[in-house]
Amino acid sequence: MTTNCQALYLDLMKKVLSFSLWPEPPIPVETVISKRSAAKRALVWILLRLLSRTNLELAQKRLISTDEREDGRVWPAYADTMIGLKRLDNLQYCIESVIKDGIQGDLIETGVWRGGACIFMRAVLAAYGIKDRRVIVADSFQGLPKPDCEKWPADYRDLHHANPYLAATEDVVRNNFRKYGLLDEQVFFLKGWFEDTLPNAPIDRLSILRLDGDMYGSTMVALNSLYPKLSNGGYCIIDDYALRGCRMAVDDYRSQHSITSEMEEVDWTARFWRKE
Repeated sequence: MTTNCQALYLDLMKKVLSFSLWPEPPIPVETVISKRSAAKRALVWILLRLLSRTNLELAQKRLISTDEREDGRVWPAYADTMIGLKRLDNLQYCIESVIKDGIQGDLIETGVWRGGACIFMRAVLAAYGIKDRRVIVADSFQGLPKPDCEKWPADYRDLHHANPYLAATEDVVRNNFRKYGLLDEQVFFLKGWFEDTLPNAPIDRLSILRLDGDMYGSTMVALNSLYPKLSNGGYCIIDDYALRGCRMAVDDYRSQHSITSEMEEVDWTARFWRKE
């Protein structure tokens, strides 16, 4: 099904999007500050503000192994995706499968960061000359929401919202699509908090549903809103199953809706299944 040119193009896209062709540069300290104590976070933020006045930044040197890169175990400085090569391989497999099997529907990722996975979705469609499917880029473009613990108790004390590293603006994502030559009418941006945008999103059918919302609430809202639109034979991909909140949401949803499709492992955190 895949020609040599298609395979080479998609392989190169995965390596470039994940920054696998180059050594990892030092990472800004603010990307790991959430793991420090409150006192240390306060001191670091003061130092960062002082350094910003002199166009300097505080960085931490890192040596990233091939395994860490493949598994997506790092928060990269320059890469356009943090999901790793194994999850990109899985995404390619799922898209090629729905194309081969004629499973109808658009492709969506909920929670896109810098857009790398969505860019790769569009690259696969371009490689196969697919013009009748959209890539839907769903994100707040301002990071993760503060936990609504009254509605979603499982998100109690979730701190994803406090990390500015996880926020990429719509302009950043659009420019990333543009630099790969993949920003066109087949790319649709759905901006806003999931609870505001997903329930009434202008989507008829999906063939690929990729969830990367980290939290219980974000995952459950996406499943409730979009899984019924996933075509039989389409794929549901969960990026954050290793995270307690996300895992609970997935397990709860599958149980509530009697989903028995086998959930397969991609790597240490990602899981996927094919809708029956």
